[in-house]
Amino acid sequence: MKAKRSILNLIFGMASMLITVALGIIIPRMFLVHFGSEVNGLISSIGQIIIYLSLLEAGVGAASLQALYKVVARADKQDINEVLSATHNYYQKTGLYYFLCVIVMAVLYPLFVHSSISWPTTMSVVLLTGLGGAFNYYFQGTYTIFVAAIGKSYINTIITTTINILSSIAKIVLIKLGYNVVIIQGSFFALTMFQIVIYLIYIKRNYKWLDLKSRPNFQSISQKNSVMIHQLSTLIFNNTDVLILTFFTNLKVVSVYVIYNMLFTVIDRVIGTVNDSITFALGQTFYDNKKRFIMMFDTYEVYFMAFVFSFYAVAYILVLPFMRLYTSGIKDINYIDFWLPVLFVTLKLLSNARTPSNNLINIAGHFKKTQYRSILESSINIVCSLIFVHYLGMYGVLMGTIAALLYRSIDMIVYANQTILDRNPWPTIRRWLTDVLIFLLIIFVASKININPHSYLHVIGWACLLSLLVIPIYLVLSSLSERNVYKYARQLMIENMKKIKKRVGAQS
Repeated sequence: MKAKRSILNLIFGMASMLITVALGIIIPRMFLVHFGSEVNGLISSIGQIIIYLSLLEAGVGAASLQALYKVVARADKQDINEVLSATHNYYQKTGLYYFLCVIVMAVLYPLFVHSSISWPTTMSVVLLTGLGGAFNYYFQGTYTIFVAAIGKSYINTIITTTINILSSIAKIVLIKLGYNVVIIQGSFFALTMFQIVIYLIYIKRNYKWLDLKSRPNFQSISQKNSVMIHQLSTLIFNNTDVLILTFFTNLKVVSVYVIYNMLFTVIDRVIGTVNDSITFALGQTFYDNKKRFIMMFDTYEVYFMAFVFSFYAVAYILVLPFMRLYTSGIKDINYIDFWLPVLFVTLKLLSNARTPSNNLINIAGHFKKTQYRSILESSINIVCSLIFVHYLGMYGVLMGTIAALLYRSIDMIVYANQTILDRNPWPTIRRWLTDVLIFLLIIFVASKININPHSYLHVIGWACLLSLLVIPIYLVLSSLSERNVYKYARQLMIENMKKIKKRVGAQS
């Protein structure tokens, strides 16, 4: 059952990613062409600020997910209801603050940002962007956590992808018809309301036994405040750069940053899809069979890291050729910069390749024990970025984030191995060194090849060709350097294939 749900999560996640990526690349290009870099920077800046309101969740989502792993593994419906009831209770209490924060931001944001865009337009965009998130938080937050905990992330994926497609289509049509940015964001808000209705219908039809009025088990989410510290750190890495650039540079610089980040976020989504498709299985196995978990974790870490490095190698090679095509005709600011791909890839590798260690800390529930490490990480990022931005601009905020990531990534690796797995961190460190060396060799070889695509189809062709070369290189070399992991992975695949054949034979 776990293998089947992992496969479904992966399949639907990848399909969603491809659709979302395609639409996510088209929409910003249309905003750039029709409205200019300043409006594109405005939309992105507001979106990043709204994300910070998820801090009102105060870690209850991640704490609830960790608590649900235990009770879902036992299939105890009463305990599940008690955990979800506590989660829902908290969401209702803080939902009002979310709405109030959106309104306050709508009034204050135009006063602090240097822009030629009118105050009413900016305020309306903030409201329409933020209120959708507030309604989502209040009505469907508990259900999305439950669906993820039982291993059906593909349901979340299907619903959100459908809404993203409809929202993107609406934006494209409205831009083509010449409507302003307020009407365009209004379509996003309307479809967000529709998404809530879909969730409510799905839960009512498929999980009638769920009762959010059960006696709430607040103890199960008692670590929510500690989790909040970790989520704050994550939010800082994902969003602080845009905020600092918004207030210390201008919206055109923000637009350059956002376009580069958008391209690398494509890879983030692929990686996140793979990670989300199997995390629930790791979480349940941790509480079910520790010995099996360690072997499963090592296998996951080896091949997940290989996956991360191989994808970012391809992305690094193609980002500038793609950017030349994507921003052709945009004259209000220069988008081509050699050093931005170097800094972005360094940041993304540090952020994503440490995911196995981060997941292990979350699964084990070591939120409180590691919260001060997250505080230090956030402090390094903010302080360094605020200092560097005055001297190096966009480079400065990226370097500030990299400095913090270097500290925390090393700390995560050491903590996860020594404290949770009770072993020397050298195996993970060795995997990092191996993958970095392979990455540098691939980039060196690629630099000797003239890659100059003249269309998006050429870019896609190069991406496919490079992926077909780079991914197998990483998988083969990782398998050769980790023989025990390779043998376990091979055995696992054989066992799952036998189960699939057995099911197929029984059905026929």
